[in-house]
Amino acid sequence: MLRFASLGSGSEGNGLVIESGDTRVMIDCGFGVRDCATRLARIGLAPESLSAILVTHEHADHVGGVAAFAARFDIPVWLTFGTLSVVAERFEGMSHVYGFDSHDGFAIDDLAILPFPVPHDAREPVQFVVSDGAVRIGVLTDIGTSTPHVRASLSGCDALVLECNHDADMLTRGNYPASLKQRIAGPFGHLCNATAAALLGSLDNSRLKHIIAAHLSQENNRPDLARAALAAALVCAPDWIGVADQAQGFGWRQV
Repeated sequence: MLRFASLGSGSEGNGLVIESGDTRVMIDCGFGVRDCATRLARIGLAPESLSAILVTHEHADHVGGVAAFAARFDIPVWLTFGTLSVVAERFEGMSHVYGFDSHDGFAIDDLAILPFPVPHDAREPVQFVVSDGAVRIGVLTDIGTSTPHVRASLSGCDALVLECNHDADMLTRGNYPASLKQRIAGPFGHLCNATAAALLGSLDNSRLKHIIAAHLSQENNRPDLARAALAAALVCAPDWIGVADQAQGFGWRQV
């Protein structure tokens, strides 16, 4: 049995916990030490109970709190060699920091960790599928455009946490500088609701029991728009679509 919960999702910080038995991994930590501990307590976990922290890439809302939190509670950290090359100085003196290639899977106790590379404006960004051997949870929160390898990695998952960063019209009409709009909407930026829905619709969803819209922009998206887009792709009611918000994330979901 797997279960998963979000500590918060968005440009101000990200953290997702996946648990099987006594094995608990946290994907990213964009929060300060005290804030992260508070968010973990909200879902009933102590920091010391984490088996590892997995890092997707070097942007501050994903890696910003990792080194301090891992050092404070002696938690092993896993990140790609490319990401490590950018942030290595943050982990100086820490003994349990492990690099991996973006195509190579590995195990952390009871969990199989299956990274896959994604187009995003970082050194060696990845996202993850996490499995206990029976069920699979796919996580995709920072990607500019889909690829065949992304679709193959996420097909057949039992649960998906899927980026719905922005509504294209809201971004176009919004107050961001033109250069930032181009970055967000570009091939190494973030998925809009429509492209997230198209990606979802292209997957094998025959096992899908949970779908969570994540990494929503607070300026350029709304939960109802993200829900409507994903619901249309799955031909389901919008209220079946979960949303991870910045302040609360979402509570435990069991697979």
